[in-house]
This record gives sequence, structure tokens and C-alpha cells, in this order.
Amino acid sequence: MDSKSNAALKTTEPETAEQAVPASSVTGPASPLPAANTPTATGRPSPAGLWFQATGSRYLVRVAALIAAVILWQVASDNGFDFYINFNNIPAPTAVGSALMTELTGQEFYLHILHSMQRVAVAYGLAVVLGIVLGVAMGRSRWAEDIILPYIELLRPIPAVAWIPLAILMLPTEQASIIFITFLGALFPIVLNTTHGVEQTNATLIRAARSLGASNRAILWHVVLPGAMPSIVAGLAIGMGVAWFSLLAGEIISGQYGIGYYTWNSYTLIQYPQIIIGMLVIGGLGTLCTLLVRKACSPLLKWQAKGGHS
Repeated sequence: MDSKSNAALKTTEPETAEQAVPASSVTGPASPLPAANTPTATGRPSPAGLWFQATGSRYLVRVAALIAAVILWQVASDNGFDFYINFNNIPAPTAVGSALMTELTGQEFYLHILHSMQRVAVAYGLAVVLGIVLGVAMGRSRWAEDIILPYIELLRPIPAVAWIPLAILMLPTEQASIIFITFLGALFPIVLNTTHGVEQTNATLIRAARSLGASNRAILWHVVLPGAMPSIVAGLAIGMGVAWFSLLAGEIISGQYGIGYYTWNSYTLIQYPQIIIGMLVIGGLGTLCTLLVRKACSPLLKWQAKGGHS
């Protein structure tokens, strides 16, 4: 082989080798193939789909649980189930639903709900203000705790029904009596949970803030209250539920309007479907109000790490 052939061979070999090199070694490492569940430009899940994957499926399970309970209730009522719990005199869900449709066509049913919600709003608002103030004072001051706590522990076990005669004697109107009883029911959970949250504030954070020159007021607003907020919110939610429970007791005895009065009056008139309607409305309104309290307080808990469920 002559020199020209050798030179031609040397010039062609690199070109052949360069053509054999994979493109990934020239342009960089090869990108992995997209996974099956990786959202693409054309197959990205919709916001509704993302919400269902994160939260909607849980609500679906809850609704299914309620539907299953209603079905069991219907079966037990239709077959007169009587084993420790007697369903012979309990109206079936179909009868309750029919009575509810009749109630919704009139105005008096809505007046009962409106009066109850007004009473709860006033009583709960007063309980929130006074309960948080007393709870913070008791959590921050031993003197305040020693003075206030005996009254809290003495009055807290007294049921709402036992307050009714005294409330009627002390207060000028039945409306004020019902609000007072509802206020007491909501007050004690808020006070105790606020006190617990304030007392559990990390002392290291307080000392660090004080060493940096923070005043007692700044420590209260920027360290103590944020740290106690999870416990305070729990007390607010519990207080709302107890408020509806106490409202029922007050309206049964001394009310003229209200969902509690409606429920008790239905019992005296032997209107069994209306009794269940009143119970379900109280439960629904209490659940809705508690949910609103949690949603209103959720911006105050953005710093808190979320716990996982198994």
C-alpha cells in the first residue's frame, strides 16, 4: 500500500469513529424516559383531578360512610329492629326527608334556625374574647391562675340545664338567659385550652427573645401567642360544639324560638320526624360552624408542620 492510501485511511478513520459515537456523549447525558405518571404538556391533570387525588377521595369515603348509616337506619326501621335499641317507633329516613321538605316550604322553620344562630354568634363571640384573655392571663401569671382557676374548676362541671333557673332569676329576659347559658358552655374549653397552650410555650424561645431586647408585649404577640395558637384553635373548635349543646338546653326550657325549642316542642306534639329533623339540624349547624372556625384560624397555623395519616 502506497503513502497516498495510508494518508487517506488516516483521514477517514476519525470521521468513522466520530460518527459511531452516540449523540448522548456529545450533547450530554441522555435524559431518562418520562415516567408514566409524569405530567406532560398535553396530559397534565386538571385542578379538579389534583384536588380529588389530594382531598376529594377522603370526602368521598366520609360521604359513603354517612350513606351506609342511612341505609342501615332505613333497614332497621322498615324491619322493626328491636335488640336493645328499639326502632319500632323511630321514623325511617324517608319519613324524615318527607317531613323536612314540608318544613322547608314554610317560614317558621327558618325563624327557628335564625334565632339559634344569632344566639350562638353573640354568646360565642363573648366567650372567645373573655376566654382568650383569661387563658393568656392564667398562662402567663401564677397570681392570675391562682385567683381564676378555682372559679373555672368549680363552675365548669355544672351542666347547662342546672344554670337555667339561676339565669332566669338573674337576667331580665329569656333571650339574655339563653345567651348566658350558651356563653358559659363555650367559655370553659376556650379558657383551659388557651391556658394550656400558653403554659406549653417553649421557654428557650422566650429567653432568646428577651436576650435580644424584646419587650414583654412583643414576646406575648410574637412568641407566646403563635406558639399557643394550635391549642387555642382546638379550644375554639371544642367551644363551638359545646355552645350548640348548651344552646339546646337553654332553648328547651326558656325559649320561644330556636331549633332547640323546635325539637322539644315536636316531642310534646308527638311529631317524631320533626324531632329527628331538629337533632340533625343542630348537628349540621354545629359541624358547619366548627368548620368555619377552623378555616378562619388556618392562616394563623401556616407555620405548623402537618402530621401525616397512615
